[in-house]
Order: sequence, then C-alpha cells, then structure tokens
Amino acid sequence: GDRRVSAHATLATAQRVLWQIRHDPRTIALLLVVPTALLTLLYFVFEGQPHAFQRIGAPLCGLFPFIVMFLVASIAMLRERTTGTLERLMTLPISKTDVLFGYGLAFGVLAALQAVIVCTVGFLVLGLEAAHGAWLVGLLAVANAILGMALGLFVSAFAQTEFQAVQFMPAFVLPQMLLCGLFVPRDLMAGWLHAISWLMPLTYAYDALARATRPAQLGGAMAADVIAVVAFTIAALALGSLTLRRRTP
Repeated sequence: GDRRVSAHATLATAQRVLWQIRHDPRTIALLLVVPTALLTLLYFVFEGQPHAFQRIGAPLCGLFPFIVMFLVASIAMLRERTTGTLERLMTLPISKTDVLFGYGLAFGVLAALQAVIVCTVGFLVLGLEAAHGAWLVGLLAVANAILGMALGLFVSAFAQTEFQAVQFMPAFVLPQMLLCGLFVPRDLMAGWLHAISWLMPLTYAYDALARATRPAQLGGAMAADVIAVVAFTIAALALGSLTLRRRTP
C-alpha cells in the first residue's frame, strides 16, 4: 500500500482519538478540570503571599498541560498497543507518521482547550500576571502539552501495563519538575544537579515560561528555549515512530 503521509489518514486518526476520549469523562476531567483545580488550590495555599503565588503559579499555567498530556498520551498509546488497535493500523496502508501526526493533532486540540481554560482562570480569576501577555503563556502551554504528549507516546513503548505507564510519571516527570528551576533557582543547586538539569526538556519549558511572566526583555535566550522545546518534541516523536513497529506479545 501507499505509505506516504496522507492528510485524510491523519485526520481520521485524530478524530478516532478524540472520539474515544469524548466517551471517557474521567480523562476529560483530568485534562480540563484538574489543572484549574490545582491552580486554585495553590492560590489558597499561598494566600497572603501573592509574590510566591505569582512566581510559581504563572509558570505552572504552562507546566500543568505538560504533566497531564504526558500521562494521558502514554496511557492512551499503551491501550492502542495492548488492544491490538495499533497492530491493525500498521497492517493498513497508513504510515507511522500518519498515526503520530493524528495523535499530535488530537492532543494539540485538547492542549489548546486546556491552555485556554487554565490561563483564563489563572490570569482573569486568580489575578496572575504575565509581563509579556497571558497569550504568550497560553502558546507556551500548548507547546509544552505537545512536548508532554510526544514524550508520553515514546515512553509508552517501554510499558506493558497501564500501571507501568503511570509509574513513568514519578520516575520521568517529577525529577524534571524538581530540577527545572520552579522551586529552587537552578544557579543555587549543587553543580552536578545543575549540569543534569540541562539535559531535561522541562528545564527549557520552564525557562521560557519564567521569561514570559517576568518584566525583563525576552531576547535570544527565549528563542533558544523555544527551539529546545521543539527539538525535544521532534526527537521524542521520531523515537516514538521507531517503536511503532513493535509487536505486542
């Protein structure tokens, strides 16, 4: 069969993924309700400390989508592998790129929706501020969600069960959260931790968000952060496509 990228196959894949998620209210809640609820909780945790809430809350608007998409994408792709859906797809005249682009498109739509909801609540209701505009935080949130999705699709190849897929969350995402600079500036960390932080995608995602929310000039460093996020996303999707041939036992 013809294995070139086909817009029709990509759209069909995206539609199928969105249709499946539409019938899963818990996943919809995780995607659209939980990040906003956590941000609101944080607002009350830091009540009386608006500066602390601003410093952590504004970047978190763009980091929650990364975390949630990583989890949802890894489990969704694992289901495709274990139910044999992926194997059936691979026998059709559909390219691996179509499958990945379809997933990317479906989760991109969900990411945009999630970013709009989180940023609306954060910036309009909870009083967060972004020096360079909430819209920039929203765009970065979508980019981070797609990065989370790409990494989730990739790591799903190394899990046999949904429980194992969930285990990647503390093993893969939490260290990045701790080392990205959100809680402690990276310059204040031990030298070896600072060095490791340069290898982690979330470091660049957080840096870009921190720059978007601070009054200082954006400059070339912001562009470098965004390029790094895009590069990690492409690399994860490329590695993910190599695992699509894998036959489930």
